[in-house]
Amino acid sequence: MKTPLKINALADLKLVKREIEAAALKAEQLATAKALVQRQVVSEKNLFILAAGAVKPLPDKRTALLKKERIQPVVMQYQQDEKAVLIEAISDEFDVGTLLDVDDLLSFRRPGIGLDVTRKLRRGDWSIQRQLDLHGLRRDEAREHLSFFIREAHKQGIRCVRVVHGKGLGSPGKAPILKSRVHSWLVQKIEVLAFVQAKPADGGGGALVVLLTGSRG
Repeated sequence: MKTPLKINALADLKLVKREIEAAALKAEQLATAKALVQRQVVSEKNLFILAAGAVKPLPDKRTALLKKERIQPVVMQYQQDEKAVLIEAISDEFDVGTLLDVDDLLSFRRPGIGLDVTRKLRRGDWSIQRQLDLHGLRRDEAREHLSFFIREAHKQGIRCVRVVHGKGLGSPGKAPILKSRVHSWLVQKIEVLAFVQAKPADGGGGALVVLLTGSRG
């Protein structure tokens, strides 16, 4: 700390005045420099905002993000709905006896379909385009496979198919349980126009030759 000068003469008075002016100038320079630094900081901040745009706070990593329940795709849901319709469209309780032709071959034809259709089926006038073998399947599995098979064959424009149900020799009591079920299920399918027992070379009593309606598409 400076010792105050004793003003003993005019020269001393001038020295004090110069010191006061120097101190004032220094204070002014410090204030100017401080204001300049503040303006520069504000300017740089504005430039950053203009360049980066609005800034959003980062998510808090301490919080857990719960996954939303995944919505099942429409296509998959449609396939499941269609499958359910196919299964429910045919029943095990349907009495097919009154709709079958009264003969040893138990043929079937829709109302309005002439006898010549079943005769041609027996002769093999329609070539068999596809086959389904239901051997070894349980009742529910056989019903589902048959329903899907008929529906898909019809969609693809196939007219004549063979369904192998077996003769029931491996069933308890050797009763052809699946054979009668298949007759009932086919009658309930609107895509089926007629069916007959296959020729011996095509499976005989263990298979049916089925005529389907024409596809609209």
